[in-house]
Amino acid sequence: MFAIVRTGGKQYRVSPGDKIVVEKLAGEAGDSITLSDVLLAGDGSDLKGTDGLTVAAEIIAQAKGEKVVVFKKRRRHNYRRKNGHRQQHTILKIVSVGGQSEQKSSATAAAPSADGETKKAPKKAKAAPAPSDIDESNVATSEGVVPADAGTEATQDVTNSTQDAAPAKGKAKKTPKA
Repeated sequence: MFAIVRTGGKQYRVSPGDKIVVEKLAGEAGDSITLSDVLLAGDGSDLKGTDGLTVAAEIIAQAKGEKVVVFKKRRRHNYRRKNGHRQQHTILKIVSVGGQSEQKSSATAAAPSADGETKKAPKKAKAAPAPSDIDESNVATSEGVVPADAGTEATQDVTNSTQDAAPAKGKAKKTPKA
């Protein structure tokens, strides 16, 4: 069963077991909430009435979104303003839609395939290492990981390449023609 609910001025299509990110709602991680503004409900291609229908959800976390940089500039007036903003979000896990709980939908998802094997959900990827776990002796660059002692060779290459460069445009000397 699925439902379309409205919260935070946006609409979300949800079914039991889904995780959605919505505008900040009051509550802490682990709290249960009820979304009562159900716009549409159905099971497959059959639509059902939404009178008194609610969606039960559990708050997984209160989080912040990605940083948005707001830069204002008026040319020729030396006016520049730079501000940042991170939107507050709530991550919800849908427990049930109108009385149908997550167990029914997960039972159909774990049904045996044509081979007779049950499909398992893919494992989650490991989280990125914490900043304290990163080895500072190696620095990541566009060429890959460079050891910390390799910096002297890189600066020598840069100085050699600037010596081979053509002279600046204003200082170019003309040679007499033979």
